Amino acid sequence: MPQFDPAVWSPQLVWLAITFVVMYLLMSRVALPRIGHILEERETRIARNLEKAESLKKQADEAVAAYEQRMADARARAQEALRQARDDAAEDAARRHAELSERLSERISAGEARIAEAEREAIASIRDIAIDVAAGAAQKLLGGRVDRKGVTAATDAALGEAG
Repeated sequence: MPQFDPAVWSPQLVWLAITFVVMYLLMSRVALPRIGHILEERETRIARNLEKAESLKKQADEAVAAYEQRMADARARAQEALRQARDDAAEDAARRHAELSERLSERISAGEARIAEAEREAIASIRDIAIDVAAGAAQKLLGGRVDRKGVTAATDAALGEAG
């Protein structure tokens, strides 16, 4: 193997040094700056994307907060509308109840007045019937004519004791 022969080492060392210097210059002047540039661009792009993501996250958080605030406001308005409707319904029911109670009281009063009038008429009618029955019975029992004023006085006295 010629590479292990010490007589040919000096040209190999020269070529090694030349190759090393050329490779070093190519790497340091061409390849590494390009790789560095690519890495910087990538890092910049990632940083921009992170900033953009942060900005979008902040906007999303603000949108969520605004949405939640609007929802809370809508719930509060709905609760207020519901409470108002409930209060209006209760007020309307109380008003209708009062009106109905008043109408029923008027009807009851009118009915009681009609009953009292019918009772007076019935009592007056009973008095007249009682006088006629008493006069007829006295006439049949006594066999003659009976004094109508006496029968009326006796019937009034009997009704006064009963009533």
